[in-house]
Amino acid sequence: MSTQPKEESLSPDDRDFVTALASGLDVILAFDSDNPRMTLSEVAAKTGMNRARARRFLLTLHALGYVRKQNRQFELAPKALQLGYAYLSANNYRSVIQQHLEDITQTLGESSSLGVLDGNEVMYVARSSAPHRLMAITLSIGTRLPAVATSMGRVLMAYLPEDEREALLEKTELKPYTEHTITDRQALRECLADVRRQGYCIVDQELDSGLRSLAVPAFDANGKLLGAINISTNAARIDMQTLTDKFLPLLLEKTRQIQMQVT
Repeated sequence: MSTQPKEESLSPDDRDFVTALASGLDVILAFDSDNPRMTLSEVAAKTGMNRARARRFLLTLHALGYVRKQNRQFELAPKALQLGYAYLSANNYRSVIQQHLEDITQTLGESSSLGVLDGNEVMYVARSSAPHRLMAITLSIGTRLPAVATSMGRVLMAYLPEDEREALLEKTELKPYTEHTITDRQALRECLADVRRQGYCIVDQELDSGLRSLAVPAFDANGKLLGAINISTNAARIDMQTLTDKFLPLLLEKTRQIQMQVT
């Protein structure tokens, strides 16, 4: 299976790079679950802008309907959802994959998700949740997790061109989320090489104690990497042999079907 050719991207000092657009998006992305409402000073601090610049972008976004203001605090308005919806609508293969994720959950009784790489994070773009909860945080579409410590993230990193993978590794801080987390850069390089060679990744309690997950790459009929699909489960309930003997064949079969259906 092939991967897409490396795409050219602009650097901030390129003449075609629109700094104002990039800054406006930075302001939107500054709002998250930890910072749903912020003052002008807080937005400026979080984005690294001065107050005057942050104010102009906030007021512009407010005029466009993407941000609303209450007293001294700003927050995203419902219109901001259109930005995410545009991505979901443009990638209509999600409906096909969603059905397969739900089939996995129905067959195994475990949660299954589709993730894509965004910087050094894996972002959930489709999900089928099992009744039991595996992590302290609620996982849903839009959730972001560190790519280096997740099975989907490692699959996606493994399928990057070598220079992009190395650049991502070098700029990513390797935090010990649990006592099992790989924090040695060379050990992680070797892990990613194994993932690419075997075509799947298992992460055992490296992000969250008790969380065990398995992921494989999902391609379309032309060999384009759509993302990674995982099954996440509780380490006390599902052992490693069950993951490889029962879960992996089902996951591989589902990605085979996806490749036949998505053009």
